[in-house]
Amino acid sequence: MAWIGADEGILGHAMTPSQLTPARAESTTALPSPFVSIILPCYNEQDHVVLEIERISAAMEASGFSYELLVIDDASTDATLERIKGIADKYPPLKLVAFRRNGGAGTARRLGTQQARGEIVVWTDADMTYPNERIPELVQMLVDDPSYDQVVGARTSEQGSHKLLRVPAKWLIRKIAERLTNEEIPDLNSGLRAFRRDVALPYLRLLPAGFSCVTTITLAFLSNQHDIRYLPIDYAKRSGASKFHFITDAYRYILQVLRMVMYFNPLKVLMPLALWLLAIGAVKAGYDLIVHPVRFAANTVLVVMSGLMVAVLALLADLIVRSRDHLPPDH
Repeated sequence: MAWIGADEGILGHAMTPSQLTPARAESTTALPSPFVSIILPCYNEQDHVVLEIERISAAMEASGFSYELLVIDDASTDATLERIKGIADKYPPLKLVAFRRNGGAGTARRLGTQQARGEIVVWTDADMTYPNERIPELVQMLVDDPSYDQVVGARTSEQGSHKLLRVPAKWLIRKIAERLTNEEIPDLNSGLRAFRRDVALPYLRLLPAGFSCVTTITLAFLSNQHDIRYLPIDYAKRSGASKFHFITDAYRYILQVLRMVMYFNPLKVLMPLALWLLAIGAVKAGYDLIVHPVRFAANTVLVVMSGLMVAVLALLADLIVRSRDHLPPDH
């Protein structure tokens, strides 16, 4: 087991070998690079984290793929960290990263992906919801078809909390994302996915700290013409208490969808609004000329000016995006 303490805190960059002690740096660089890096964030999962590690390890050992399992304890307040340490020596590919402060699933996945050494990175959860025994299947799909850069486990059912509200809310958010990306998205925010690390690296800086990181990585790939394949999977009711808060997390999902599309294609969001405002203003102006031939009403001028301002903003934002696309990927 390699135990890497996140001494820089949750908001810093992932540690490089030069930032470790000399003994750790030597052991890290001497290890052969695995083909697959599995990122497993854990926060208060003491009752089932061991089962998940055992399930993932058994599946990967049977697959024949070389791998590393980065288990990231997100400053758990229960016995999660102790349970991981207790079995770590049984699994040489396991690397434990312990956060000093809780940073959220997005932070754990971002730092884990930055530290990963595998060509293929897998994200999953430690709450017994995803069929982690199928991880090799996702990896194999990327190996068999190089035209795809990401494979997402698309859930065929919803087992989360607040189901009556969650299902229609997620459907609406997914439809907004499909409309804005012109792509069919069977599952926008699945937590089980495999992708090529070199493709994902330029987009890691965009990941938010919370659950919407999975939405972000989906939209980032689609917005940049990276093909995604979807594999139908079963989805189980989670073990333990849910960490999903319906109102706040649903709001963050919607905001993140709009933010990502604005980041890559602002015309898609702003120009339809501008054209609608200008069309309404034109109709209102025609009405004003009939009723008051001498002048336009103040609200007509306001609507037309608002449309022009949004249109100019859309064009400026698009110009910025096009200029940014000429920069190297790391900028």
